[in-house]
Amino acid sequence: MDERWMVMKITIVFENHAGYRKGLIGYHGFSALVEANGYRVLVDTGTDGKVLLNNMSELGISPDDIDALFITHGHYDHTGGLRELLSARTEALDIYAHPGIFKRRLALKPKKREIGIPFTREELEELGGKFILSDKSKEILPGFISSGEIERITWDRAVGYFPDGSKDPVRDDMALIVEEGSKSVVITGCGHSGIINIAIHSKKLTNNRIAALIGGFHLKGIERSLLDEAVKKLRELEIEKLYPGHCTGIEEFAYLWSKFGNVEGIHVGKEIKI
Repeated sequence: MDERWMVMKITIVFENHAGYRKGLIGYHGFSALVEANGYRVLVDTGTDGKVLLNNMSELGISPDDIDALFITHGHYDHTGGLRELLSARTEALDIYAHPGIFKRRLALKPKKREIGIPFTREELEELGGKFILSDKSKEILPGFISSGEIERITWDRAVGYFPDGSKDPVRDDMALIVEEGSKSVVITGCGHSGIINIAIHSKKLTNNRIAALIGGFHLKGIERSLLDEAVKKLRELEIEKLYPGHCTGIEEFAYLWSKFGNVEGIHVGKEIKI
């Protein structure tokens, strides 16, 4: 049997850093391919479709190999590759996400700019995107669970504004939970719901031990006291290993590495096997 069906494998396809493998491109954004239980699910599509398809090609991943796409939230750096991914496929693609992903959203600093999905739902559907939108937790494929909207017990990391000037709580921020026996792997795009909240919510849904927490933790610029709280709570939750990337922040990553212990960085092409 092919090894990829014997263990869960997560391949980083889009990330700020490319590591040292020739041909791969690092670019602000996030995407990861999860292979488990005989299925391949792509999480997010990064910022740029050309970069996404280049990295997929270099890693031997065909757009038609993907069984489903999971969108963690509706920001451009997680959805910018959607159009080119759909255009490169020969068949329609199921896309699981929160109903709020298509809301128009803005950043005001360093200048006012659009930060939502850079495409309309209609044009993506014309290209074969089949949107399955829900704010509730559900199993999207055997062993693949959408977290649904995440309960915010403690601090979150919401950013941005709506066009009317009100703050965007990024309620559409969700995580993908992948079960492997009595353990789970949790993949978060940016962690806008708060990395502690995401971990608590994921454990409640499955009652499994979390073997790995992977993706953007959105800790850049956070207060030291909140970093300390994150380390303390993630230890209490018995998270086995952290794989922070994307929006975590370099100094914040170093702090997690020094205080939590079992922390490993991610880059384009990195394979994580559970």
